[in-house]
Amino acid sequence: MSINFCTAEEAVKLIESGDHVYIQGSTSTPEVLCRALADRGHELRDVTLYSAFAVCKGPAPYCKPEYKDSFLVDSFFVSNGVRQWIADGYGVTTPRFLGEVPALFRDGTCRVDVALLNCSMPNEEGYVSFGVSADLATAAAECANRVIAQINPQMPFSYGDPVIHLSQLAAAVQVDDPLVEVPTAQPTEKEICIGNYVAELIPDGATLQIGVGGIPNAVIRALENHKHLGLHTEAMTDGVLPLIEKGIIDNSLKKVMPGKSVASLALGSRRLYDLMDYNKDMVFKDVAWTNNPFIIAQNPKVMSINSCLEIDLTGQICADSIGTRIFSGIGGQHDFVYGSQQSEGGLSFLTMLSTTGKGQSKIKPVLTPGAGVVTTRFQTNYVVTEHGAVDLRGKSLPERAKRLISIAAPEFREELERAAAERFGYSFLRLK
Repeated sequence: MSINFCTAEEAVKLIESGDHVYIQGSTSTPEVLCRALADRGHELRDVTLYSAFAVCKGPAPYCKPEYKDSFLVDSFFVSNGVRQWIADGYGVTTPRFLGEVPALFRDGTCRVDVALLNCSMPNEEGYVSFGVSADLATAAAECANRVIAQINPQMPFSYGDPVIHLSQLAAAVQVDDPLVEVPTAQPTEKEICIGNYVAELIPDGATLQIGVGGIPNAVIRALENHKHLGLHTEAMTDGVLPLIEKGIIDNSLKKVMPGKSVASLALGSRRLYDLMDYNKDMVFKDVAWTNNPFIIAQNPKVMSINSCLEIDLTGQICADSIGTRIFSGIGGQHDFVYGSQQSEGGLSFLTMLSTTGKGQSKIKPVLTPGAGVVTTRFQTNYVVTEHGAVDLRGKSLPERAKRLISIAAPEFREELERAAAERFGYSFLRLK
């Protein structure tokens, strides 16, 4: 099917001052369109740019002091492209579970006038796919009155929600722009210990939600002797490919979309993107669906595996900020923690190294002032460091403190014991 292409400069002329513009995320930021939009900064004012979970090629081109009145970045998940801009006070972040953002678009709380997408080549019926990023892009494209797309042979055609017909595009720009590739993080010895602790608690037939990074990859490596695992996750990464290729992830025991590996976005290498292309065994869905706790809970033995930045002695989890500085976002952590615990036989794991890169304890008497609580102490299940795994479910505050201290770095345990004794008194001291 022929496409009437225009230049990126012509396409972004459809954006007007005062518009609210969604920019696709994951590893598929439409960089060509973003550069063309930034070049119009001198003639635009008060354009709100929604960004979300993304791995960009570098700082966003519209994040420059001369554009501070042209573009307001409103981020639902602070990515590398806008992190410094927001830290400097030019942009803002809106606290929301990622799975709730589509509802903000659909009910008009967050208006979407324009959606900027990075799409595949069309299929025989004239549909293009926004491949690696269904997440928020599905709702944004549905709600926008102008959809502008890069048509990019580098984008895989994925099945599920992220498709749109060429006739629905207000403008199409021909590009050949490689997607960002996220190398598979090689786990360290300490991360391998964490992976082994988690894997020992995961039964055959479990449905996995796995985050991104060295610790999740260590968990995956430790699952190679498991059987009949399923995948229902927010982000699909290269880490799961060996389990899929070896048939360890076969999705045979899932209740929701059995036989299919389900995600809302992909972060990986060209190998993953090529495997996704026209692969009916991989399905990408709107993040409002993948992260719905009540859908998650329908699968058996859901194992939710996520990372955190620090935890206090009562089990409060911080995963999005370093003190007052917003570092990232919470993505689907809360949704999968809740959904896994409603699943029959489900468990949730919050994982981290016991110390920071500067040698400070990540298990603390109280959270760093300004740190945000992502998972409340009422929801925390397993916490895992390289020193072990402890289950906080159903445990009193003094019991939680005792268990968490047992998996802290040894050099900090005495200090944490004193803090716990001062806070909880005899109820802590009497514990053996």
